[in-house]
Amino acid sequence: MSTPIIPAPGLLIISVLSAKWDECWPGLLHELEGKFGCAEHVSEEIPFDQTEYYDAELGTPISRRLLAFEELRPLDELAGIKLFTNSVEQARSRDGKRIFNLDPGFVTLERLVLATGKNYSHRIYLGSGIWADLTLMWQKRQWQVFPWTFPDYAGEEMKSRLTKLRQSYKSKLKKIED
Repeated sequence: MSTPIIPAPGLLIISVLSAKWDECWPGLLHELEGKFGCAEHVSEEIPFDQTEYYDAELGTPISRRLLAFEELRPLDELAGIKLFTNSVEQARSRDGKRIFNLDPGFVTLERLVLATGKNYSHRIYLGSGIWADLTLMWQKRQWQVFPWTFPDYAGEEMKSRLTKLRQSYKSKLKKIED
């Protein structure tokens, strides 16, 4: 028989995609920090040109900011976090179109999991219409991609950023244990 164990909390990250930073930044950061606490990492704008999927809705050129928050959070909050970020997207929409896309997830020692409202074969249902997408796995001292990993997350630049965030997360866990 397996004994249930509550896992260590995770490092909350949120990827923000937008072509309209002048309309949403820094107010969006302030709103997210009001909900999740201080951001320990806010990246510069990173060009997002791996797909045209968001172009019609968000406009062009799209760039990304990657945020990570200081406070570690229980992993079972992911569905609620995604529902909150969806509500923020909707509240700031213009003429039925979002001006930014928010993708929350958790970095742990073992993986990167993103939240989504879309089902697929490798996604696990969390509840309230939200699914967990196993995006990357940490193995052999590096991020491993899957056939379904989004091209931007499979890229070396993103994996390098996530490795630094994972190291920060690891240091936080050590402080908790001490």
